[in-house]
Amino acid sequence: MRNLLNFLYRYHAFILFLLLELLCFTLIFKYNSFQRARFLNSSNQITGLVYRNFHSAEEFFALRKINDRLAIENSNLRSQLLSMSEKMPLSISPLINDSNEVYRVVPAKVINNSVNTQYNYITLDKGSNDGIKPDMGIVCPDGLVGVVVNVSKNYSTALSLLNGRWSVNAKLARSNHFGPLQWEGFNPYIAELNEIPYHVKVEPDDEVVTSGYSVIFPEGVMIGKVVKVEHEKGDNFQKIWVQLSTDFRSLYYVYVLDNTQKSELKEIEELIQDE
Repeated sequence: MRNLLNFLYRYHAFILFLLLELLCFTLIFKYNSFQRARFLNSSNQITGLVYRNFHSAEEFFALRKINDRLAIENSNLRSQLLSMSEKMPLSISPLINDSNEVYRVVPAKVINNSVNTQYNYITLDKGSNDGIKPDMGIVCPDGLVGVVVNVSKNYSTALSLLNGRWSVNAKLARSNHFGPLQWEGFNPYIAELNEIPYHVKVEPDDEVVTSGYSVIFPEGVMIGKVVKVEHEKGDNFQKIWVQLSTDFRSLYYVYVLDNTQKSELKEIEELIQDE
């Protein structure tokens, strides 16, 4: 204890200098948007490199599980392709024509992922060099994952669906009634679907998917299934708990969705607002 006090007494001026420097940088990044943006891009680059190296060792022990999931996914895709070819024997090329695609898909690897905080984020190993931009949706073979918020040259960070600051427009697949779906900050497997009128019939195991009423996600991306429904007296809406189809504790590979018609959709919607 005496040695610690001697050390603090001897270097108190230098320690005070470091604390003041830290305070200055905090104020600069907090109240100046340009410096904050440069800092976020730089920190994404550095932390992304650290996460990537750390994640490599962790990924090695999960290769068997990853390969099994990829095999199942490839099998399902092949089955769907065969079914489509049987229904349309002439050609299915119009469905996969690059010139007509609405969503461009960029595969990415999750190199950091949090699930235990109120505001969880995901770090991906793809950035602006790969065509990634903010406000791009992220999905995985099991369903919806999140949305990109910050991008550097080689890395990007995203809001996870397990983040109370973000909600997605979802709908009941059976009835097409829609409302905002948001994580409530407790169970990483459960979210809440709101603003569904009390007269709408909702049952356990009803599928919940994206509504398509946004430029981020297409319609029909799986989100989860209803596990519990409540309706309190005097309330016009039901309280619906949804079990998420994505297991955020085992995310490794995801797909980033780039809506190639996003700018056109925003432009025509802004015309309505101006009028």
